[in-house]
Amino acid sequence: MGQKSLDDLGELQRAVIEIIWDLGAGSVHQVRKRLVRRKKPAYTTVLTAMQKLEKAGWLRHRAQGKSYLYLPTRTREQAGARSVRKFVERMFGGDAVLMFQHLMRESKMTDAELRELRKMAEQKRKENKK
Repeated sequence: MGQKSLDDLGELQRAVIEIIWDLGAGSVHQVRKRLVRRKKPAYTTVLTAMQKLEKAGWLRHRAQGKSYLYLPTRTREQAGARSVRKFVERMFGGDAVLMFQHLMRESKMTDAELRELRKMAEQKRKENKK
């Protein structure tokens, strides 16, 4: 699987992978039909983007009749987690505590959000004890 994060993808590639995640799997025609742009890219442009995503490890394909059906190799959540890790590394030297400290200082968090964070911290603490 390729090591690029979602942030490293171009605009068209990102749009394509988002469509594939929404569909679960899709052909070039289905993806092209769902692209929201002022001018629809050519079929071959979308095909090339999907082939590059496959080469980079984002997609795989299987034959379906005379065409290919492309499927994601990782979930949206997995890709998002990688992007967050890269962001924390780049902006906070990999220190998640520094990131949370920054968020706590700079964000106006509601009581409900703070309760949710506390609940998540308690759950993580229980998992770490196992």
